[in-house]
Amino acid sequence: MPKLTHSEAPLPFPILIGDIGGTNARFSILVDAYAEPKHFPNVHTADFETIDAAIQQGVLDKTAVQPRSAILAIAGPVRGDEIPLTNCDWVIRPKTMIANLGLEDVLIINDFEAQALAIAGVSEEHRETIGETSEGMIASRAVLGPGTGLGVAGLIHAQHAWIPVPGEGGHIDLGPRSERDFQIWPHLEPIEGRISAEQILCGRGLQNLYHAICKVDRIEPVLVQPADITTHALAGTNAQAEETVTLFVTYLGRVAGDIALIFMARGGVYLSGGISQKILPALQKPEFRAAFEDKAPHSALLKSIPTHVVTHPLAALAGLSAYARMPANFGLATDGRRWRR
Repeated sequence: MPKLTHSEAPLPFPILIGDIGGTNARFSILVDAYAEPKHFPNVHTADFETIDAAIQQGVLDKTAVQPRSAILAIAGPVRGDEIPLTNCDWVIRPKTMIANLGLEDVLIINDFEAQALAIAGVSEEHRETIGETSEGMIASRAVLGPGTGLGVAGLIHAQHAWIPVPGEGGHIDLGPRSERDFQIWPHLEPIEGRISAEQILCGRGLQNLYHAICKVDRIEPVLVQPADITTHALAGTNAQAEETVTLFVTYLGRVAGDIALIFMARGGVYLSGGISQKILPALQKPEFRAAFEDKAPHSALLKSIPTHVVTHPLAALAGLSAYARMPANFGLATDGRRWRR
């Protein structure tokens, strides 16, 4: 058997698992490959000056278990020894973490790689199927997550392993198709002259779309927060909010179908994140699947691909735990993203 390289060797247990977002950080400790993760209360990133302080006070001070290694998923690309987070002031410095927190091994990956790891083994208990589709085969999959932004990742199945493929697919172009789209599009807020998928398919995108609809309808917007829009839409108490969510799921269906084609995701397309869970009743209506399947000349292919909403409350941590237990099952690239004492 060939000797494992420095970057391929399994992380030593106990392992600190972390999903680091702009607002919240979620942590657990995996004592060994067979134990259930020990979860800790969510940490608000604004409450701590550094991630090291958050880990020390939010995790290490609350347990007698001293992790030997850590695997952390963050929003953004991982480059160099100082890794800034996209939506908060923390900068992750793995060498400092090793020196200050008693760790000997730190692996940092992209947050949607963790979501991709999670969908490799998500159970029926933790997903809701959208529409009537046949069960997916053991084949490549994709995940989209409308939230603070729009995350996208692929999960390629090859050589009996799952290979997560991160990227910035949320920033692909999104254009108008219907007559109503052409009315709305001039009123959307672009970035440097273009509308990306993320300009509509995220929390602020819901607001962007709602305000554009209000302008076309020549009424003053009365709803302020994304949660206000989705709540009124699902309750049927505001016409513009209803149309906003209907168009949101339509556009999400179009983008999900595009991503399915790019990754040939015969194993299914999964929607993650809080927005997808909240608007599940709207996603279950015909518009999402109709837009997903409307991909001539490959509509028959898209009809055969299942779509699901991930309902696991800690999906990213579950994905990281699956990798930590059985790294050989995943083709996760670690070069340049792993630091050892």
